[in-house]
Amino acid sequence: MSFTEDSYEKALIALFDNLGYQYLYGPNVERDYYTPFYREQLVDSLHTINSNKPEIAINEAVTKLKDIDTGSLIQKNELFMDYLQHGIEVSYHNGKEQRHEIIYLIDYTHINRNNFQVINQWTFVEHSEKRADIIIFINGLPLVVIELKSPSREETDASEAYLQLRNYMREIPSLFIYNVFCVMSDMGCSKAGTITSKEDRYMQWKTKDGQYEDNEYVNYDVFFEGIFIKERLLDIIKNFTCFSKDETGAAKILAGYHQYFAVKKAVERTKVSTLGDGKIGVFWHTQGSGKSLSMVFYAHLLQDELSQPTIIVITDRNDLDDQLYTQFSKCKQFLRQVPVQAKSREDLKKLLAGREANGIIFTTMQKFEESDEPLSERKNIIVMTDEAHRGQYGFEEKVDVKTGKISIGTARIIHNSLPNASYIGFTGTPISTKDRDTVEVFGNYIDVYDMTQAVADGATCPVYYESRVINLNLDEATLKAIDNEYDLLSSEGATDEQIEKSKKEMSHLEEILGAPETIDSLCQDILKHYEENRQYELTGKAMIVAYSRSIAIRIYQRLLELRPDWEEKIKVVMTGNNKDPEEWHDIIGNKQHKKELAKRFKDNNDSMKIAIVVDMWLTGFDVPSLATMYVYKPMSGHNLMQAIARVNRVFNNKAGGLVVDYIGIAKALKEAMRDYTGRDKQKFGNPDIKETALLKFKEKLEICRDMFHGFDHSKFQTSTDAERAQIIKGGVNFIMSPEKQEIQPLFMKEATLLHNSITLCRSLLNEQQRFESAFFETVRTLLSRMTGKGKVSKREINIRISELLKQSVKSDGIINLFSDVKAEFSLFDTAFLEEISKMKEKNIAIELLKRLLAERVSLYQKTNIVQAEKFSDLLNRSLSNYLKGLLTNEEVIQELLKLAIEISTSESAINELGLTAEEKSFYDALTKPQAVHDVYSNEQLVAMTKKLTEALRKNRTIDWQKKESARAGMRKMIKRLLKKYKYPPEEASNALETVIRQCEKWTDNEPDFFSGHENVVKYDLPVSSYSIAAEPEVEYYRKQLE
Repeated sequence: MSFTEDSYEKALIALFDNLGYQYLYGPNVERDYYTPFYREQLVDSLHTINSNKPEIAINEAVTKLKDIDTGSLIQKNELFMDYLQHGIEVSYHNGKEQRHEIIYLIDYTHINRNNFQVINQWTFVEHSEKRADIIIFINGLPLVVIELKSPSREETDASEAYLQLRNYMREIPSLFIYNVFCVMSDMGCSKAGTITSKEDRYMQWKTKDGQYEDNEYVNYDVFFEGIFIKERLLDIIKNFTCFSKDETGAAKILAGYHQYFAVKKAVERTKVSTLGDGKIGVFWHTQGSGKSLSMVFYAHLLQDELSQPTIIVITDRNDLDDQLYTQFSKCKQFLRQVPVQAKSREDLKKLLAGREANGIIFTTMQKFEESDEPLSERKNIIVMTDEAHRGQYGFEEKVDVKTGKISIGTARIIHNSLPNASYIGFTGTPISTKDRDTVEVFGNYIDVYDMTQAVADGATCPVYYESRVINLNLDEATLKAIDNEYDLLSSEGATDEQIEKSKKEMSHLEEILGAPETIDSLCQDILKHYEENRQYELTGKAMIVAYSRSIAIRIYQRLLELRPDWEEKIKVVMTGNNKDPEEWHDIIGNKQHKKELAKRFKDNNDSMKIAIVVDMWLTGFDVPSLATMYVYKPMSGHNLMQAIARVNRVFNNKAGGLVVDYIGIAKALKEAMRDYTGRDKQKFGNPDIKETALLKFKEKLEICRDMFHGFDHSKFQTSTDAERAQIIKGGVNFIMSPEKQEIQPLFMKEATLLHNSITLCRSLLNEQQRFESAFFETVRTLLSRMTGKGKVSKREINIRISELLKQSVKSDGIINLFSDVKAEFSLFDTAFLEEISKMKEKNIAIELLKRLLAERVSLYQKTNIVQAEKFSDLLNRSLSNYLKGLLTNEEVIQELLKLAIEISTSESAINELGLTAEEKSFYDALTKPQAVHDVYSNEQLVAMTKKLTEALRKNRTIDWQKKESARAGMRKMIKRLLKKYKYPPEEASNALETVIRQCEKWTDNEPDFFSGHENVVKYDLPVSSYSIAAEPEVEYYRKQLE
C-alpha cells in the first residue's frame, strides 16, 4: 500500500502532537466559514494573555483585527505582522474617560499561556471555497499554511504545492492577511517562504539544533521540529520575520536557518563580551547568503536582549555605507527606529552625546581618522563592522623612517575613540591566517557558513573560471609587471615607500594595458566570447571589471566603435571627479544616473546588458541573473573573492557563474581559497572550466551517445533546417520506442547535466561538439514538452526549438518539426486526427495521442467520474497491451483514435440531452448499470437527473463531505429520491455510492457557487519576488520545466 498524501498528513499531525500542539479536525470546528481566523479561540486566548485588560478593550482589538481592509494583501499582512509582534493599540471609553491600552496577540515571555493548534482540512470561503491541508493556529490565528503533496506519486511534488499556495492567495486572500509564512512539502522536500517569495526562494530548514554539518539528506521531521518547537516558532515570528520596504514595494523576509542560529549565537556572545573584553567575534557567512539581513536581525534582537544599546555600523567605503544604510532603512519598522548616517566625526560625536541608549548610526572608518580622542565612554555601545578584515584595520603603530612620523592603525584609533564599546565583525570571506589584527580587534569566529553549505542549500551558486589571457598576446615584460602588482596586493602592511614605488610601476602598467592595440584585442575577444557563448545565457547580463577609470572609458569607446548599436546595451559605472575630461561626464553621469543604471541592470528585461566597472558594484551589489564577469584588473584575497561573488547569486536555471580572466588571476584565486574550509578547498579550490565543466561535458556527451547507439544523427551538423527538424523528430521517436522506455528518465537526467556543463564551457568546444550537444539538447527539450505537464502546443514547440538552435549553433531558420501535421494539436479536430494517423514517427504519434487523451481524462476526473473511469480504463488497457507487445504501433494508434472519437461523441451528447455538464455527470452515474436503460425511457432519466441535481444543490453545505452527520443526511435524501422513482433496488446501492462520489467532486470543483455570499475584494499579487536569505529587492523567477 502506497504512502499517500493523507498518510503523510496524519504523520505530520502526530509529529505536532508530540510537540505539544492540540489537534482539531477542521470540519468538526463550529465557526463562520467566511472568517479566516478561529474567532472563539482568539477571544478566549486574548482574555488569558491580557487578563488585566477590560472586556471592552479586548473586543476593540478583535474588531481592529477583523477590519484590516486598507491597501493590498501585502500591506494588510504588514499591518497584521505589526499587531502580532508589538500588540494592538486600542482606545475606549470606560464610562468616565478615554483610555488607551495595548492588547497583545501572543505572550512571547510565557510560552504556555498561548494556545497552539494544528488543524487539518480547514475550509474558508471567499472568491471560492478552499480547504488547506494543515494550518498552524496560535491563539486562534492561522499563522502558518502547510500544503502537502503525496510522497508516492511521481507526477506531484513540492512545486505543485507551491502553485496550490499561490492559487489560495488568489482565491482566499484574506486567509493570508493573518499569515506569517507558508510551507510546501512532499516529505522528501520541505521548504518555507513568505507571501512575497517565489518558489526558488522557499528555503529548507536543515537542523534542529544549529549544527549544519553533513546535513545534505535531511528528513521531514528535521524541518518541522527545527522550526515548530513552540519557543522557537514564537522567536521566529517576533525576531526573524520582517518587511523590507522601499518606493518600489515591500518584501517579506523570513530568516534562513543559518541566519537564525548564527544571530542567536552572536547575541549570546555579545552578552558575555560586554561584561568582559568587548571582543564579540567574527560572523563569517559566505557572500550571497544574506549577511546584511543577518546584521538587521542581530541589531533588532539586541534591542531586547541588551536593553537598548546604541549600535554603530562601520564600513570602509561611502558606497558600502550607503548600501548597508539603505538595507537597514528598508527595515526601520522592524527595528523600531530610524537609522542615521554620520556626516563627520563631529556629527558622530553629537549623535552619541545626544543619547544614553538606542540609536543605529552608520559611519565610515575614515571619519575616525580625523582624531583619536574619545567620542563616548559608554559601555552600552556595540560596533558592527562590515567586511571586518580589510588592511585598514591595524592595531600597530608604524614609523616613517624618513620623517619619523608615527601613524596609528585605524583599529587603534576606533578603540581609542570608543574605549568601552564591544566589537563584532561581519564578513563574507574568511580571515587570513596571517591577519592577526582582525582577531585582535574582534576575537574568534562566532559562526561559519561556508561556500559548500551555501551551494548545497541553494543560497548561492558555484563560480567557475576561464582563462583567456593568452588571447591578448601580452609580452613577457607586461606579464612580469602584472605579477609584481599581485605580489604587492598580497603583501600585508606595505610601507609608504613600497606604495609610492608601486604607484610608479602601476602607471607604467596602465600605459601597457591601456594601449590601443591591447584594448582592441581585449574588446574583440570579449565580443567573440559574449556573442558566441554568453549573450543568450539567462538574461545576458555581464560585467567587465576594468583596470582603471581611463581604461574603463577606452573599453567602452572601443566596444561602441565595434558595435555602434549597443549604446543602450552597455554602460560605464564608476565614480567621477572634477579633473575628468569633459567627454567623460556624459558617460559617467551624476549620482542619480548611477541609481538609474543600478535599477536598469537589476531589471532582467531591460536593454542594458553589460556594465563596465572599476570598483563600484564589486561589493554588496546583487543581480541574481548576472552570470558572466570579464576581469581585466589584478585583484587578490577577499577583494577578489567579493568581486567574483557578484556572479554567485541564485537564479532560475543558473548552473553557476563564469569568471573570464584576461589578467591572470588564477594564482591569486588559489591563494585566496587557502583560508576557506577544508571542504570548500576540496570542492571549489580548482574552479577552472577545463578541469571541471569541460570534463563533465565530455563524460555526459559520451553517455548520451551510448544511449542513442543505433540512431544516426551524424548529418545534423551539415543539414538544412528542414533536414535537422526530421533528424530531431527521428531522435525523439527513437528514444520513445517501447524498448527504450526504461532509459528515457536517465536520458533526461544526463542530457540536463550535459546542458548545464555546456552553459559554462561552450567557448572551449569545437564545432562538431557544439552541434552534437545541440542535437541532444533539442531532443531533450522536445521529449520534455511531449511527456511533461501542461498543454502541448505545436507552435510553442517549434518556437522553443528554433530559439534553442539559434542560441547553440547560430541557426537563423524557423524549425517546423511537424510539417506533416498542418492542424494544431486537438482531439476535436478531425483534420489533426487524420494527419497524425499518417505520421511516419509512430512513437511520437502515440505519445501525442496519449498526452491529449490523458489531459481530457484528467479533466473528466474533476467533473464526471463515471466517464473518467471508463475512458481511463480504455486508455490504460490500450497502452498496457502496446507495451506488452500485444498491439503494434499501427494498432494502438487506431485504438487511441477510436477512443478520441468516443470522447468527442460523449461531449456532444450533453447538448442532445439538454443537460448541463454537472447534470450530465449525475445522469452518467444513474445510467451506469445497463439494466437501468431497460426500465426507464430517456425522458424519465433526464427528469430524474434534474430532480436529483436540484436536491443535491439544496442539501449541500460547506464541508458536508467531511462531516459524518451531513454525509448521512445526503445519503438519506438520495435513497428517498431513488425510491420515489422506483430505481432498481439491486442497482441502488452502487448508484448511491457513485452519486455521493460525484457530488464530492462537484463540490470541490465549483468555484463560483459561494461567490455571491458577500462583496469580496480581488487582490493582485506582485510578480516580483524576494529572497529569504539574500538581498530582497531583486526579482527571481520560478524554475521552468523544459
